[in-house]
Amino acid sequence: MGELVTEKHVRYILAAEKRKDDFESVVMEHLRMNGVYWGLTTLDLLGKLDTVDVNEFVSWVMSCQHESGGFSGNIGHDPHILYTLSAVQVLALFNKLDIIDVDKVTKYIVSLQNEDGSFSGDIWGEVDTRFSYIAISCLSILHCLDKINVEKAVKYILSCKNMDGGFGCTPGGESHAGQIFCCVGALAITGSLDLVDKDLLGWWLCERQVKSGGLNGRPEKLPDVCYSWLF
Repeated sequence: MGELVTEKHVRYILAAEKRKDDFESVVMEHLRMNGVYWGLTTLDLLGKLDTVDVNEFVSWVMSCQHESGGFSGNIGHDPHILYTLSAVQVLALFNKLDIIDVDKVTKYIVSLQNEDGSFSGDIWGEVDTRFSYIAISCLSILHCLDKINVEKAVKYILSCKNMDGGFGCTPGGESHAGQIFCCVGALAITGSLDLVDKDLLGWWLCERQVKSGGLNGRPEKLPDVCYSWLF
């Protein structure tokens, strides 16, 4: 088996961060907070987080915070719960959580919980179990999980469980590996894993392996390496 060429990975990630004027970077600038988190996490796993300027990244992250308390994907964009989690995770990687106004961020996330326990991604109201996981994960990192109605949040997630044991993005939505990861993760954080039908869900997940050995996200789809990580 070949050896992981660590330095090449590091050079690739650092180079990608500097190509802000490339077409690909410009059309995806609204996703930059996520990209920064993915890149920095990779560097951290490789033991190379010290190759970046911490102050530069922390300053940029904080410049993406809005008065609402939420963070946007880049400067000048609207806040969203997804980018808020990535921002908090980046600051956690750098051990800089102490610079966050925790009450302000928490208030933003709490404002996105709906009466049925679900979470909207932003003020425009899209609901998805991914957002439930994001809210619970983010508040857990900030030690403020008790600020939301956890019981209702868990109840909503369970309402998205299907007869095949999997979970969808909303009640009645098709079971999908990505949603399952989010729902199971949220239930794990809230201490509610006992509410999962482990045998039925385990069967559904095992059925995702195709002849090539890879895993797909749902029946009749092509395998994707991202699902190998999820599983």
